[in-house]
Amino acid sequence: MQENLIDQMRFAIEQLTHIHKAGRVVAVSAGTVHCASAKGDTRVGDRAIIHARAGQRIGEVVRLDPAGAHLLVDGATDGVSIDDPVAFRPAPVFAPSADWIGRVIDPDGNPLDGWPLLPGGQGRDINAPPPISHDRRGLGSRLETGLAVFNTLLPLVRGQRIGLFAGSGVGKSTLLADLARGVEADVIVIALVGERGREVGHFVQNVLGEDGMKRAVVVAATSDTGPQVRHRCALSAMAVAEAFRDAGRHVLLLIDSVTRFCEAHRELAVASGESANLRGYPASTGPAIARLCERAGPGGGTSGDITAVFSVLVAGSDMEEPVADMLRGVLDGHIVLDREIAERGRFPAVDVVRSVSRALPDAANDKENEIIAKARALLGAYGRSEMIVQAGLYTAGSDPMLDAAIAAAPALDAFQSIKDARGTLAHFAKLRQAIATSPMRPDPASGNPA
Repeated sequence: MQENLIDQMRFAIEQLTHIHKAGRVVAVSAGTVHCASAKGDTRVGDRAIIHARAGQRIGEVVRLDPAGAHLLVDGATDGVSIDDPVAFRPAPVFAPSADWIGRVIDPDGNPLDGWPLLPGGQGRDINAPPPISHDRRGLGSRLETGLAVFNTLLPLVRGQRIGLFAGSGVGKSTLLADLARGVEADVIVIALVGERGREVGHFVQNVLGEDGMKRAVVVAATSDTGPQVRHRCALSAMAVAEAFRDAGRHVLLLIDSVTRFCEAHRELAVASGESANLRGYPASTGPAIARLCERAGPGGGTSGDITAVFSVLVAGSDMEEPVADMLRGVLDGHIVLDREIAERGRFPAVDVVRSVSRALPDAANDKENEIIAKARALLGAYGRSEMIVQAGLYTAGSDPMLDAAIAAAPALDAFQSIKDARGTLAHFAKLRQAIATSPMRPDPASGNPA
């Protein structure tokens, strides 16, 4: 994927044009502008500049009918009036480049970090279809993450797609940065969809840091941008990841968050005439999530793989809300961050019992699966009775299983907060040590604790 500088400059110059299609405003409503334009000469996705008396407004064509084009404006429509001239332009060609590593860009490939940036030498469709299913490889080998809980209890494998479900303020961004720094990958692509402007700079400079940015491309669309921009953010990040995947590289893709992607999709769908009747979301939300997620995963032939983490904002830890429910159905596992765990100071605040990695049992050997089964059984037993134990209502000796869980609880809790680079084998040794206080023994025949 190494481009020639001359070819990059030639490609950039070829995209320039001084000829634009023109139209005029014929109607204005909240957020949308209806323009009369040349029939057959305007396409959905084209951009438009409205030359209003109060200043220029930027819009995108989201709907076409015989009377003209409907634009979704990036910002308010205040100041736009009837007969204001409109200049239409084709959607910019999105051309990822290896030179984008270490940079922060917008969903159209423009730099956001103050330095010039050339496109690659070949354009890509940000709405590209996924690889052909029967040509794709299966999930690959287990990846080192630097996080004990993901190296053992919830393994991440090459080409896996997992969901990260969390409320606000429970350490989601920090965990994503830990994965970006620690996971074995050639390139990291991060989509910050609808993030606060201040938080984008904080994430890049402080959370991700200089070491994390050395192999990362950050695609950002802040919360003040229009829904069309926020929606494109996730799609453009996926296109960047696909470009590196097709060059044979292993890509870690982090999208934060799918919830804000779906909220932007809802605004676009409503503006284009679709009704929102699925608990506030249009019926096209599910297919939009599936199309996005299916593009990640193992590649085929000589291409690389995209290992993807999709974060979901769940209000009040409601795992049954529409976006969370739809996303779980198309992923290879889900990680749940719990607010109560975060409030007592353990990070990452992963609730192992409610989390699932569908890479198991294949991602671990028989002995490791026995250790995982025993640890999960202990965590589950303690979680079900934690309130009774902490209230002093449990009498020791009443339940041998719970006695074992109580004995192992402090060590298991401490184990889940380990962040280092010692590797999977060392982390399994730590996990074995954490459950050594328990008299339980796993049943080899079933893989479940006896």
